[in-house]
Amino acid sequence: MWLKSPEFDTGAVIPKRYTCDGENLSPPLVWGDVPSGTRSLAIICIDPDAPSGVFYHWAAYNIPLSRHGLGEAASMTRTLAQGVNDFRKIGYGGPCPPRGDRPHRYQFQLLALSKDRIEVPTRPTSRAIERVARESLLEEATFVGIYGR
Repeated sequence: MWLKSPEFDTGAVIPKRYTCDGENLSPPLVWGDVPSGTRSLAIICIDPDAPSGVFYHWAAYNIPLSRHGLGEAASMTRTLAQGVNDFRKIGYGGPCPPRGDRPHRYQFQLLALSKDRIEVPTRPTSRAIERVARESLLEEATFVGIYGR
């Protein structure tokens, strides 16, 4: 299974438009080679380099298997089930590392799940979504972008 963005390569700098210094749009993502038995997908975006520990920027879940990607700004649609990020907002919150820190890594993770739907509470946190999703995880793909200020 693989995950990538048509806007930047893995290990490359995330374009400003997808960060808090730009338009704060979720980047377009595409994926493929989803394993047999997958019934739904989830996307998680984290910053493992945050000063306070892992910071959750996004979690989208119950993505139908019929999808092979998410377009730019997909987090702004009402049709995508999403959690509350660590900015305390539903949807995507772009990279926004402290000024002067070394560039941070932003990991976009695609989770292939064995369930059609994961059950989470109303207004779930991104952490809760990841925790529940991993209970039915079949396979995972990670795509990493870099951003510093």
